Amino acid sequence: FAEALGGLRASEARYLKNHHDMAFETYPANERQDLVDYLSRILLERDIVIAAKPLEVAEVYVDGMRWTFCYYESGLAINAVYSLETNKKRAVGIKLSVGMEVPEELASKFKFARMKSKLAGEVRGSYFVIKGEY
Repeated sequence: FAEALGGLRASEARYLKNHHDMAFETYPANERQDLVDYLSRILLERDIVIAAKPLEVAEVYVDGMRWTFCYYESGLAINAVYSLETNKKRAVGIKLSVGMEVPEELASKFKFARMKSKLAGEVRGSYFVIKGEY
C-alpha cells in the first residue's frame, strides 16, 4: 500500500498548504513513538488497538488545534484533530487506502463512506468524536 499511503500523505500535505500555508513533514514512527502512543491512548476510548505496524507519523499545530497523523503498513491512516482551547473540535479520522480490507479491529465499530481524492484515489473513511482530555 506504499503508493496509496503516499497519495494519502500528499492529500493531507496539499490541504495544509492550501488552507494554512503549512509544510507537512512526516517522521519514521520509531523516531516519534510519543505520537504513536498519543494516538493509541485516544483510540482506547473506543477499545481500539491497531494491529498493523505504524510506519510514519506527523504533527502540526494550526489555529489552536493539534493535528496528529499516523500511517500504518496495512494501508490505514489515522489522524486526530484536537482543539487545545475548547472541546469544540476534537475527532479522530480513519482512512482506508484504495484496495485495503477493513481491519478486524475496526470492522464492527465503524461504517466507512467513500470519498474521492485526486491524489489518493477513492478512499473509504470514518470518524469518531473524542470525548476525553488529552
